Formats: sequence, structure tokens, C-alpha cells
Amino acid sequence: MTDADTTAFTIRPLDPTTWDAFAALCDRHAGGGFGGCYCTWFHGEKHSAPDSRPERPAGSTKELKHDLVLAGDAHAALVFDGDLAVGWAQFGSPEELPGIRHRKEYLETTTSLPDYRITCVFVDRQYRGRGVGRLAIAGALDLIAAAGGGVVEGYPRDDDKRVAPSFLYSMTRRVFEDAGFDYDRPKGTVNCVMRTTVAAR
Repeated sequence: MTDADTTAFTIRPLDPTTWDAFAALCDRHAGGGFGGCYCTWFHGEKHSAPDSRPERPAGSTKELKHDLVLAGDAHAALVFDGDLAVGWAQFGSPEELPGIRHRKEYLETTTSLPDYRITCVFVDRQYRGRGVGRLAIAGALDLIAAAGGGVVEGYPRDDDKRVAPSFLYSMTRRVFEDAGFDYDRPKGTVNCVMRTTVAAR
């Protein structure tokens, strides 16, 4: 599929009207990665995958995400092929998404927190390699601009080595560079912090 083919896709925000499509995408992938987290992993300071916290049993992450969406406390740019959601880029403030990986190292090396962070990019297995992840990031930046803009961080892999999709919760540094992000510093052994500033729209 060429880049020109991505014009068939549309971007919609994650909200109560798109919840069913988002949930269906997760359901097709056993909860959407990270052991079935339904993209709740980064919402808590401690990781929120099933069974990782005693008060959150396996199978409850879908309900948790639904509650967050209904409350307006979960944000993502969803990529649609017709009525089918085929990918997303999760974004939110550090308060909404505090549980990034390598959090201790990150806080020790930061001079200021961003206004927003893009924490997770996920693509339906049938649509990988077709530019959906790039569209999702662009969609997230557009939604951030509509919300007032600000400093945005991403945490991609700092190389282009092929990685199993189950371990790649974001994209690569090159993808974020193409989206207008600048390298800031390393984070962990294979990821990095990248930043861009989005003007209000």
C-alpha cells in the first residue's frame, strides 16, 4: 500500500461515540497488547495490566477504560477504515498518563513536564505497514492543536530494528522525527524522549 492510499482513512477522537469501535479493535487483539490492557497501562503511576495490581483483577481493564472514556479522562486519535477502527495513538497530560516506562529515570532527567504526551501507538495486525501509525500520530497532534496546543512528548524506540508488535508500544524515532519531533534524551536502553511544540488551532 502506498502513502497515497492513506487518504481512505479518517481520524476520529476516542469518546463515547467511538467506544464500541475502539473496544472491537482491542477485542480483535486480546485486549490490545500489554497482556490485554485496553490501553490503560499508562493511566496509573503503577502499570495497570491485568493482575499487576490486586485491586484490579484480570478482565477489568476494559471496564476501567470505558469508565475513563465516559468521564472524559482518556484520549486517543482513532484511525478508521470506513466504520472499522484500525489503529490509535493515545495522548493526554502527564496527570492523565503518569505511568510511562522508566518513570524514575525520566523524572530524574527532566527539566519540565510536557503539556501532553503520546504514550501508545497501536495498529490492527491486518493494517500494519500501511501508514496507519503515522496517521494516528498526526491525528493526535491535530486533536492537541484543537485543544489549545502545547509541548508534546513521545517515547519511541531509538532505532529501526524490527521488533515483534507485542513489544512495540510506540513507533520508532524516525517516525516521530518525520512527524516534527526533535530528539531530547535517552530513556531506558532502547527508547528515547522526543519533543515538539504544537500551535493552538
